[in-house]
Amino acid sequence: MAALWNQSRRDNHRVGRLADVRAERLDLADFLESLDRRDWQARSLCPGWTVHEVLAHLTLSPRETVGPTLVRVARARGSFDRANADWARELAAEFSPADLLAQLRATAGVDHRLALSGALDPLTDILVHGQDIARPLGRRREMPPARVTPALEHVWSSVFYGRPDKRFNGLRFIATDAQWSAGEGSSEVRGPIGDLLLVASGRAAGLANLTGPGVEDAAARMQRRRRAAAA
Repeated sequence: MAALWNQSRRDNHRVGRLADVRAERLDLADFLESLDRRDWQARSLCPGWTVHEVLAHLTLSPRETVGPTLVRVARARGSFDRANADWARELAAEFSPADLLAQLRATAGVDHRLALSGALDPLTDILVHGQDIARPLGRRREMPPARVTPALEHVWSSVFYGRPDKRFNGLRFIATDAQWSAGEGSSEVRGPIGDLLLVASGRAAGLANLTGPGVEDAAARMQRRRRAAAA
Protein backbone atom coordinates (compact mmCIF):
# COMPACT_ATOMS: atom_id res chain seq x y z
CA MET A 1 0.00 0.00 0.00
CA ALA A 2 2.80 2.39 0.90
CA ALA A 3 4.54 1.65 -2.41
CA LEU A 4 1.36 2.44 -4.34
CA TRP A 5 0.88 5.68 -2.40
CA ASN A 6 4.46 6.75 -3.08
CA GLN A 7 4.11 5.93 -6.78
CA SER A 8 0.87 7.93 -6.96
CA ARG A 9 2.61 10.85 -5.27
CA ARG A 10 5.50 10.71 -7.73
CA ASP A 11 3.08 10.57 -10.65
CA ASN A 12 1.21 13.61 -9.35
CA HIS A 13 4.47 15.53 -9.00
CA ARG A 14 5.47 14.59 -12.55
CA VAL A 15 2.11 15.69 -13.97
CA GLY A 16 2.34 18.94 -12.03
CA ARG A 17 5.83 19.65 -13.32
CA LEU A 18 4.81 18.90 -16.89
CA ALA A 19 1.82 21.26 -16.59
CA ASP A 20 4.15 24.02 -15.31
CA VAL A 21 6.65 23.42 -18.12
CA ARG A 22 3.90 23.50 -20.75
CA ALA A 23 2.42 26.70 -19.30
CA GLU A 24 5.84 28.40 -19.23
CA ARG A 25 6.67 27.38 -22.81
CA LEU A 26 3.35 28.64 -24.16
CA ASP A 27 3.58 31.86 -22.15
CA LEU A 28 7.10 32.48 -23.46
CA ALA A 29 5.90 31.83 -27.02
CA ASP A 30 3.17 34.46 -26.53
CA PHE A 31 5.78 36.89 -25.20
CA LEU A 32 8.13 36.27 -28.11
CA GLU A 33 5.39 36.98 -30.65
CA SER A 34 5.74 40.66 -29.71
CA LEU A 35 9.44 40.93 -30.65
CA ASP A 36 10.59 42.79 -33.74
CA ARG A 37 13.48 42.02 -36.09
CA ARG A 38 16.00 44.00 -34.07
CA ASP A 39 15.02 42.20 -30.85
CA TRP A 40 15.77 38.79 -32.36
CA GLN A 41 19.37 39.81 -33.03
CA ALA A 42 19.90 41.34 -29.59
CA ARG A 43 22.40 39.75 -27.22
CA SER A 44 20.86 37.62 -24.48
CA LEU A 45 22.21 37.00 -20.99
CA CYS A 46 23.82 33.82 -22.35
CA PRO A 47 27.31 34.93 -23.41
CA GLY A 48 27.60 34.97 -27.21
CA TRP A 49 23.97 33.97 -27.84
CA THR A 50 21.37 36.11 -29.57
CA VAL A 51 17.70 36.00 -28.58
CA HIS A 52 17.07 33.99 -31.76
CA GLU A 53 19.66 31.42 -30.69
CA VAL A 54 18.22 31.09 -27.19
CA LEU A 55 14.84 30.27 -28.71
CA ALA A 56 16.53 27.72 -30.97
CA HIS A 57 18.08 26.11 -27.90
CA LEU A 58 14.71 25.90 -26.17
CA THR A 59 13.26 23.87 -29.04
CA LEU A 60 15.88 21.17 -28.36
CA SER A 61 14.70 20.21 -24.88
CA PRO A 62 11.67 18.11 -25.92
CA ARG A 63 13.62 16.11 -28.54
CA GLU A 64 17.26 15.95 -27.44
CA THR A 65 18.65 12.42 -27.02
CA VAL A 66 21.85 11.07 -25.49
CA GLY A 67 23.54 9.68 -28.62
CA PRO A 68 23.60 12.79 -30.83
CA THR A 69 24.32 14.96 -27.80
CA LEU A 70 27.40 12.96 -26.82
CA VAL A 71 28.65 13.07 -30.41
CA ARG A 72 28.37 16.85 -30.37
CA VAL A 73 30.09 17.09 -26.98
CA ALA A 74 32.96 14.99 -28.33
CA ARG A 75 33.27 17.30 -31.35
CA ALA A 76 33.32 20.25 -28.93
CA ARG A 77 36.30 18.65 -27.13
CA GLY A 78 34.24 17.63 -24.14
CA SER A 79 32.47 20.96 -23.58
CA PHE A 80 28.73 20.52 -23.09
CA ASP A 81 28.24 24.30 -23.14
CA ARG A 82 30.09 24.71 -26.44
CA ALA A 83 28.18 21.81 -27.98
CA ASN A 84 24.87 23.39 -26.96
CA ALA A 85 25.91 26.78 -28.30
CA ASP A 86 26.97 25.35 -31.66
CA TRP A 87 23.72 23.40 -31.96
CA ALA A 88 21.64 26.47 -31.16
CA ARG A 89 23.45 28.53 -33.78
CA GLU A 90 22.91 25.84 -36.40
CA LEU A 91 19.19 25.74 -35.69
CA ALA A 92 18.92 29.53 -35.69
CA ALA A 93 20.63 29.62 -39.09
CA GLU A 94 18.24 26.97 -40.42
CA PHE A 95 14.95 28.16 -38.95
CA SER A 96 13.34 31.60 -38.70
CA PRO A 97 11.97 32.84 -35.37
CA ALA A 98 8.46 32.10 -36.65
CA ASP A 99 9.44 28.49 -37.44
CA LEU A 100 11.03 28.03 -34.04
CA LEU A 101 8.04 29.53 -32.26
CA ALA A 102 5.80 27.03 -34.02
CA GLN A 103 8.10 24.22 -32.86
CA LEU A 104 8.08 25.50 -29.28
CA ARG A 105 4.28 25.58 -29.24
CA ALA A 106 3.94 22.16 -30.87
CA THR A 107 6.17 20.48 -28.27
CA ALA A 108 5.13 22.54 -25.23
CA GLY A 109 3.47 19.58 -23.54
CA VAL A 110 5.92 16.87 -24.57
CA ASP A 111 7.12 14.89 -21.56
CA HIS A 112 10.73 14.37 -22.58
CA ARG A 113 14.14 15.31 -21.26
CA LEU A 114 17.71 14.27 -21.87
CA ALA A 115 18.39 11.05 -19.96
CA LEU A 116 21.36 12.65 -18.20
CA SER A 117 19.29 15.55 -16.85
CA GLY A 118 17.18 15.89 -13.71
CA ALA A 119 13.40 15.93 -13.44
CA LEU A 120 13.35 19.68 -12.80
CA ASP A 121 15.77 20.66 -15.55
CA PRO A 122 13.08 21.39 -18.21
CA LEU A 123 11.27 23.76 -15.84
CA THR A 124 14.51 25.42 -14.76
CA ASP A 125 15.59 25.77 -18.40
CA ILE A 126 12.47 27.57 -19.54
CA LEU A 127 12.31 29.83 -16.47
CA VAL A 128 15.94 30.96 -16.72
CA HIS A 129 16.14 31.26 -20.49
CA GLY A 130 12.93 33.29 -20.52
CA GLN A 131 14.78 35.88 -18.42
CA ASP A 132 17.91 35.51 -20.58
CA ILE A 133 15.75 36.86 -23.38
CA ALA A 134 13.56 39.40 -21.59
CA ARG A 135 15.98 41.28 -19.37
CA PRO A 136 18.47 42.52 -21.98
CA LEU A 137 15.48 43.80 -23.97
CA GLY A 138 14.26 45.78 -20.96
CA ARG A 139 11.10 43.67 -20.91
CA ARG A 140 9.39 42.15 -17.89
CA ARG A 141 8.37 38.51 -17.59
CA GLU A 142 6.79 37.33 -14.38
CA MET A 143 8.42 34.42 -12.55
CA PRO A 144 5.73 32.68 -10.48
CA PRO A 145 7.26 31.85 -7.06
CA ALA A 146 5.39 28.52 -6.93
CA ARG A 147 7.26 27.42 -10.06
CA VAL A 148 10.57 29.06 -9.25
CA THR A 149 10.87 27.58 -5.75
CA PRO A 150 11.37 23.92 -6.78
CA ALA A 151 13.64 25.03 -9.64
CA LEU A 152 15.85 27.02 -7.27
CA GLU A 153 15.92 24.16 -4.77
CA HIS A 154 17.12 21.93 -7.61
CA VAL A 155 19.76 24.36 -8.86
CA TRP A 156 21.12 25.13 -5.39
CA SER A 157 22.93 21.80 -5.03
CA SER A 158 23.34 20.95 -8.73
CA VAL A 159 26.77 20.04 -10.07
CA PHE A 160 25.62 21.19 -13.52
CA TYR A 161 25.20 24.72 -12.12
CA GLY A 162 28.50 24.61 -10.26
CA ARG A 163 27.10 23.81 -6.80
CA PRO A 164 25.84 27.24 -5.68
CA ASP A 165 25.59 25.85 -2.14
CA LYS A 166 29.39 25.49 -2.16
CA ARG A 167 30.13 28.58 -4.23
CA PHE A 168 28.18 30.83 -1.86
CA ASN A 169 29.29 29.09 1.31
CA GLY A 170 28.95 31.41 4.32
CA LEU A 171 26.16 33.50 2.76
CA ARG A 172 22.49 33.27 3.69
CA PHE A 173 20.09 33.61 0.73
CA ILE A 174 16.49 34.55 1.61
CA ALA A 175 13.55 34.97 -0.77
CA THR A 176 11.34 37.96 0.00
CA ASP A 177 8.33 36.70 -1.98
CA ALA A 178 8.37 32.96 -1.15
CA GLN A 179 9.06 30.56 1.71
CA TRP A 180 12.62 29.73 0.68
CA SER A 181 16.04 30.25 2.19
CA ALA A 182 19.38 28.47 2.03
CA GLY A 183 22.92 28.80 3.28
CA GLU A 184 24.32 29.64 6.67
CA GLY A 185 26.01 32.73 8.01
CA SER A 186 25.23 36.24 9.17
CA SER A 187 25.83 37.83 5.77
CA GLU A 188 22.43 37.85 4.07
CA VAL A 189 21.36 38.18 0.45
CA ARG A 190 17.66 39.02 0.09
CA GLY A 191 15.38 39.48 -2.90
CA PRO A 192 12.69 38.06 -5.18
CA ILE A 193 13.06 34.33 -5.66
CA GLY A 194 13.30 34.74 -9.45
CA ASP A 195 16.38 36.92 -9.04
CA LEU A 196 17.89 34.42 -6.60
CA LEU A 197 17.41 31.73 -9.26
CA LEU A 198 19.24 33.87 -11.82
CA VAL A 199 22.16 34.41 -9.45
CA ALA A 200 22.30 30.72 -8.53
CA SER A 201 22.39 29.82 -12.23
CA GLY A 202 25.22 32.29 -12.88
CA ARG A 203 23.33 35.34 -14.17
CA ALA A 204 24.76 38.53 -12.66
CA ALA A 205 21.69 40.44 -13.91
CA GLY A 206 19.81 39.02 -10.92
CA LEU A 207 22.02 40.96 -8.50
CA ALA A 208 20.37 44.30 -9.33
CA ASN A 209 17.24 43.44 -7.34
CA LEU A 210 18.99 41.94 -4.33
CA THR A 211 19.82 43.62 -1.04
CA GLY A 212 21.76 42.80 2.09
CA PRO A 213 25.34 42.82 3.34
CA GLY A 214 26.20 39.68 1.37
CA VAL A 215 25.38 41.02 -2.11
CA GLU A 216 28.82 42.50 -2.75
CA ASP A 217 30.49 39.26 -1.69
CA ALA A 218 28.15 37.22 -3.90
CA ALA A 219 28.92 39.48 -6.86
CA ALA A 220 32.67 39.10 -6.32
CA ARG A 221 32.39 35.31 -6.20
CA MET A 222 30.38 35.29 -9.43
CA GLN A 223 32.96 37.48 -11.14
CA ARG A 224 35.80 35.18 -10.06
CA ARG A 225 33.91 32.18 -11.45
CA ARG A 226 33.35 33.94 -14.81
CA ARG A 227 37.03 34.82 -15.04
CA ALA A 228 38.04 31.26 -14.24
CA ALA A 229 35.68 29.90 -16.89
CA ALA A 230 37.07 32.31 -19.50
CA ALA A 231 40.71 31.51 -18.71
